[in-house]
Amino acid sequence: MTHDMLATLRPLLVAEVSAEASAAGAEAGDLEQAVWLRLLERLDTDGPPADPEGWLRSAVRFEARLSRRTARLERPYVAEPADEHAPGPEQQALTAARRRALHAAVRRLPGRCPRLLAALLSPQDLTYREIAGELGISQGSLGPERSRCLGCLRRLLAAEVAAREPRG
Repeated sequence: MTHDMLATLRPLLVAEVSAEASAAGAEAGDLEQAVWLRLLERLDTDGPPADPEGWLRSAVRFEARLSRRTARLERPYVAEPADEHAPGPEQQALTAARRRALHAAVRRLPGRCPRLLAALLSPQDLTYREIAGELGISQGSLGPERSRCLGCLRRLLAAEVAAREPRG
């Protein structure tokens, strides 16, 4: 009986939904699906309606009103919420982990290398003159000192990466 009722109501539902969808600002298929779901829920709890056609018309109008209300309350994004070029959460977490590992390695360097590389990595984007003044060394010796410190950092990081690799 239920199957026959659904088959009988389908043309009426399609016609009602087609008439209401554009005024509701909704897709006809979405409204139709919502009404079918509402009917199946009703069949499960209260059984078939006494007046299926009348119930169907009321259900379509109810879903159309609900859709209009939802459309009024929802505001579209001005711009896309997810920038496809921005790194996702996983990439941000990996980048943060690499940054922490780099800063930890810099702190383990000998001599004044930690202070020099921390100044070079600073978000303040210090000039060579400012870094040399902060460290109390001549600006001319900053380049060679930086090269030595970076070489030291490379060796330290290469040893750490080699130690972590599984050996076969």
